[in-house]
Amino acid sequence: MRQFFGTSRHGNLKEAVQGLGHPQLIMLFSNDGQFDAHVKELEVLYPGVPSIGCIGMSYDTHVTERGVSVVAFLDGVRATANVLEQVSVMPVRYIRRLEEDIKKVDGTQKDTVCIDLCSGNDACVLTTMHTALKQRSISLVGGTGDGGKVSANGRIYEDAVAYALVKNLNGRVKTYKENIYHQMGDYRFIASGTDKAKYILGSLNGQPARQVYQNILHVTEQQISTQTFKNPFGKLNGDDVCIISIKEVNGSALACFRQVNDSDVLVLLELGDFKAIVKETIDTIKKEFPKRSAVFSVNCLFRYKLFSEHHYMDEYLREMGALGSHAGFVGYGEHYNNRFVNQSMTCVVFE
Repeated sequence: MRQFFGTSRHGNLKEAVQGLGHPQLIMLFSNDGQFDAHVKELEVLYPGVPSIGCIGMSYDTHVTERGVSVVAFLDGVRATANVLEQVSVMPVRYIRRLEEDIKKVDGTQKDTVCIDLCSGNDACVLTTMHTALKQRSISLVGGTGDGGKVSANGRIYEDAVAYALVKNLNGRVKTYKENIYHQMGDYRFIASGTDKAKYILGSLNGQPARQVYQNILHVTEQQISTQTFKNPFGKLNGDDVCIISIKEVNGSALACFRQVNDSDVLVLLELGDFKAIVKETIDTIKKEFPKRSAVFSVNCLFRYKLFSEHHYMDEYLREMGALGSHAGFVGYGEHYNNRFVNQSMTCVVFE
């Protein structure tokens, strides 16, 4: 299979798709002002080709922040695209669509991946989708777009998740998740006073969450929303840790970017040697996939900001580009199988 990446920093879709012939799946990443128009135009340019899209930044060797980009798969894939609606209320109502699409592409664990773009309520969406995908052990990679809407097959949806099932006809696929944080000290907290709907974390070990965070890290209230780049929380999930980013201060509580529940066990994380961790991820991929057709990744907005602050983003994309054809988008939350994480990178590698 082959991966195509085209972009226009001026938002010119025809410029972005120049040279793209006979795609079998298209992913559209546009800006908030042109997204609706780009969705309709894409369907006119490539009628009947399965497609999904969202509002967000994209990249290959450079980041396109406000224009439009297209990632397409062709020459050796079987793909389908669809949508689950009402994700804030009852996404399971539409699960039959995903089940039928899995049969349509004849997906298997070895050669098929699900890529999703979501408008919100990610944790519930991923749990729902996993009930269908786990029947054939198909992995999932994806993320949250901006603006509360996504597209699928030329139509725009709010309160929905757009997904594509991609079967590699000429080799394997495998998903990866990269975490550049590790546990700080032996801090361990029991969460309470949470508001699931608003992602509020009220207390840690019975003390106001804001004050606990400030006392440990010696930061002001104003510094908390950027300190999370270095010190997010982590939720223990078996042997894995799901990263929880802090969005803002909410009185004596903290508003987060993913749901925290009463009695969740949390730890405090700190930034590791991210350059060394990135190199380790790349080396692992090279070892497990000596021959690679494409890599599609989702990087968190906070990773983008962190790497940019350290003047590392361009270098990072060059290093990932050494794997071959690498492209992706910047998400507001990352998806890895049935897990919704923050401040991470997830990707799928095609043999």
